[in-house]
Amino acid sequence: MRRSCLPKCRFGRIMGWLQILLGGLVIIVSISSLFKFYAAGFFLRNEDICRHVYGVRDEYGGFDIKALSDRVGEVLNKLDSLQEKLESAVQQMEKNKDVLHTTNITKLEFKKYLEEQVIRPLYSAHISLRLIRLPNPEGVRNSTMKEEPLINTFVIEEIRKYITPKESRIGKINIYGTERIYNTIGHACVLYKKELEEYMNYDIGSYCNDDWNLAQKLMFNGCDPLPRRRCLTRASKVYQKPYPINESLWKLPDDRNVRWSNYQCRNFQCLMSNNSKRGYSKCVGCFEMEKEKLKWMITNKSLPVDFLISEILAIKPGEIRIGLDFGVGTGTYAARMRENNVTVVSTALNLGAPFNEMIALRGLVPLYVTLNQRLPFFDNIMDLIHTAGFLDGWIDLQLLDFILFDWDRILRPGGLLWIDRFFCNKKDLDDFMYMFLQLRYKKHKWVISPKSKDEVYFSAVLEKPPRAI
Repeated sequence: MRRSCLPKCRFGRIMGWLQILLGGLVIIVSISSLFKFYAAGFFLRNEDICRHVYGVRDEYGGFDIKALSDRVGEVLNKLDSLQEKLESAVQQMEKNKDVLHTTNITKLEFKKYLEEQVIRPLYSAHISLRLIRLPNPEGVRNSTMKEEPLINTFVIEEIRKYITPKESRIGKINIYGTERIYNTIGHACVLYKKELEEYMNYDIGSYCNDDWNLAQKLMFNGCDPLPRRRCLTRASKVYQKPYPINESLWKLPDDRNVRWSNYQCRNFQCLMSNNSKRGYSKCVGCFEMEKEKLKWMITNKSLPVDFLISEILAIKPGEIRIGLDFGVGTGTYAARMRENNVTVVSTALNLGAPFNEMIALRGLVPLYVTLNQRLPFFDNIMDLIHTAGFLDGWIDLQLLDFILFDWDRILRPGGLLWIDRFFCNKKDLDDFMYMFLQLRYKKHKWVISPKSKDEVYFSAVLEKPPRAI
């Protein structure tokens, strides 16, 4: 009987030894982490020692110590969690000694238990520990920090590879006159770590997830620009040739050229304004081409704030060649300007409907940007900026201030700013008027019209003055 008891108790003994082993491992990792901090100089308070070792005044300027500390804490938490699981398993076996003596566990079951409950958590903790990077005190040429400060914020290796600075392969200054290329991400990405890691979790060279809506959510929340990805974007499986340019401007595109999986609708007919379940609320009616054809035409001028394209082009005959349409729509303004030999880029966001796809399938150029982003154009190049249906009375005044100055940056001297049907509450009108007038543009048109009892419309065409210095 004593012989038969030994094999039955063997599992309990193994679990006990594993508990002791992991407890020792936690202590070793803690000591190792403290040693790394000490070796890196975190516990040195003598400035002369720091300068002697690193040769710089502030050797950790810009390095995210908190992110590093969080990563070490994450590893220790994983080890603690594993130890608690094993202790709980041992305690459970102690409570059920009688059952344990009569229960045999197969080698396959024991192997599965070790793989799932012991080896995988240990491996995860091990990888997390190895991914920790400390700053190199030697620096690189003229810089004192070799590692990107955000490197210890993220676990997904693809993000870490993306944000790590890329040096010239030949060891010389690159074409841009810098020593490294820094791939950029929005500063708010650290606040949406879980979502960004989900976005960047893919197999390199395989197909990306159908997650453009996740990307757009990150952009709205300030994680903009997003990191590039090394996966293949998905497209409609039945993509058709787009219509010729002489047809595409005023014709609904083929439904098969859009991926509809993340929209409430599954075709363009579903997006009509009479459908209450169309999935979007901005720019209602934008997908109805017969109505869109009437915009900015004499037959559609219902209010004094409605200006005609012909009236605006007449202000600067022959001078309006390129422009930007900043708003929400399907590209109708750009289409109408194209008929007048003016090239217009349209900003677009897919707010419940495929606005970007619609603009592109009409043969026009969509620019996928949010309000958070500096416009990707050089200074003093645009002849015209038009805005309608997007910047309304909801917008914060300071945000509007930054946007207006960015528009001023890209608008050339003598260029036109067309504010089209801006609306706000009457009590806020003076604040917004000051925002639009502060740049001291010349007024060509300036009209205020009632929208409702408490709201007003405002439209204006303003000319940027020359500012030669």
